Amino acid sequence: MATSTLAVVLAGGLARRMGGGDKPLRLLAGRPLLAHVLERLRPQVAATILNANGDASRFAGWGLPVVPDGLPDHPGPLAGILAALDWAAEARPELGWVVSVPGDSPLIPPDLVARLHAVREAAGVKLACARSAGQAHPPIGIWPVALREDLRAALTAGERKIDRWTARHGIAHADWPATPIDPFFNANAPEDLAEAEALLATLATGAAPPDTRDRSKPMGTPA
Repeated sequence: MATSTLAVVLAGGLARRMGGGDKPLRLLAGRPLLAHVLERLRPQVAATILNANGDASRFAGWGLPVVPDGLPDHPGPLAGILAALDWAAEARPELGWVVSVPGDSPLIPPDLVARLHAVREAAGVKLACARSAGQAHPPIGIWPVALREDLRAALTAGERKIDRWTARHGIAHADWPATPIDPFFNANAPEDLAEAEALLATLATGAAPPDTRDRSKPMGTPA
């Protein structure tokens, strides 16, 4: 299904917990977070875009189409997902699916897209999202372009919660273990960057890292 899937890296938030600015451009192990995300994501899809608001020129060096939210006031990840669905319908109509990944998730697994499609097909539903250690990660999911008008109507009516909208259509979950690392670790705050660097080292060496992070908040909590 990679040949029919567009990836969108979600970078349209305000990054309040990171102190503002563009989280994907923060450095992790000497490289921007975005570089780590793209390295893992691009081989899994037919094309990749970036959802970001404001002056697109700050991302010019990445060679990616930059697609802003179509709704004002930063309404959250669903707006970025809708922007990607609209872009796919207009610019790449042969791509019927969009996979979304936050720009602060540098450890996503290499089989993300394949497994999301597999669980969706097995369950006979249109949507799927990632889950690790029993915790769902709603912004990391597969979305059919065919549902874009339904999503637009929900957003226009004030819906902002991903899981409330997906529940209306049925959603499958693809499970990954959270040890020795959680592949859906997201760097929301400056201190998370140091932990992410330790996790990258774990991937390289196979050593078990200390688990010191507060994981009480699910992914998708406004940053």
